[in-house]
Amino acid sequence: MKSYGINRYKKDSALQLIDLPEPVVKENEVLVQIYAASVNLLDSKIKSGEFKLILPYKMPLILGHDVAGVITKVGSKVKSFKVGDEIYARVADFHIGTFAEFISINEKDVALKPKNLTMEEAASIPLVGLTAWQALITKSNVQAGQKVFIQAGSGGVGTFAIQLAKYLGATVATTASEKSFELLKSLGADVLIDYKTQNFEDILMDYDAVLNSQDDKTLEKSFNILKSKGKIISISGPPTPAFADEFNLPWYVKLVTKLLSRKIRKKADKQNINYSFLFMKADGKQLAEITKLIEAGEIKPVIDKVFSFENTNEAVKYVESGRAKGKVVIKML
Repeated sequence: MKSYGINRYKKDSALQLIDLPEPVVKENEVLVQIYAASVNLLDSKIKSGEFKLILPYKMPLILGHDVAGVITKVGSKVKSFKVGDEIYARVADFHIGTFAEFISINEKDVALKPKNLTMEEAASIPLVGLTAWQALITKSNVQAGQKVFIQAGSGGVGTFAIQLAKYLGATVATTASEKSFELLKSLGADVLIDYKTQNFEDILMDYDAVLNSQDDKTLEKSFNILKSKGKIISISGPPTPAFADEFNLPWYVKLVTKLLSRKIRKKADKQNINYSFLFMKADGKQLAEITKLIEAGEIKPVIDKVFSFENTNEAVKYVESGRAKGKVVIKML
């Protein structure tokens, strides 16, 4: 099968077209013919080696975390799926590889594709959907009537998180350029802040939760808008010792996270704020809950561009440019 991957970590290198055998299906796995995959900034960060301490992958490495497709084979112990099922998934760490024609996935990470979405639309959902779910529901426990600040609202995570927070009954503030305001209003954003001309810390106050996806400077400013016992969930770092424990990382990685997050954890303690780092996990059951919201019309995919499989490198470059509004998808079939 054809696939796109890397043989070594390098920031500016293009993905290589690699011919590989069709994956072997283990007893708890399903073989999926990939119809579409989406590109995430995580793919670029892994390509550059940014996460090699946390995720020490072996080479060659096929990239890609999101998939939508059709099951063509099932393992002997698979119970929830059958050949012919249309599915989608965020495949688990150390099992990535959706920039390819086929992939084998553990059934616990898989959900049936929403019936009202195309394959391209479905492929845009899993990573950003699960990130928003785990940030706003699992970690923040957002309730109706609370106020939530979602940074970079026009990005892949932002466009999904705004809709989820709105569904949960929260008042939602976000940052974006003014040209994205109409889109974000349609998704449910209540307070729109032009990051080019306005400072969110001068506008927002007494918020219950922040979903941070920006740099350290923006993270520190976010503390100023929260009420006491408010929560900051960061998907851009710094990682914490609690995260290292949760993922059972080696002692030296735990030490690094302790050093990297010392300043932020100290600030959080001083201001009575709950800070946590989120590195989302694959979860088919949570994805099935997201499917219900999509089929009920509560959440819709937001796609910027669709690229052909042959143009995978162009898709990755477009995501790296930071210009995408919503998700970027690769279409195989």
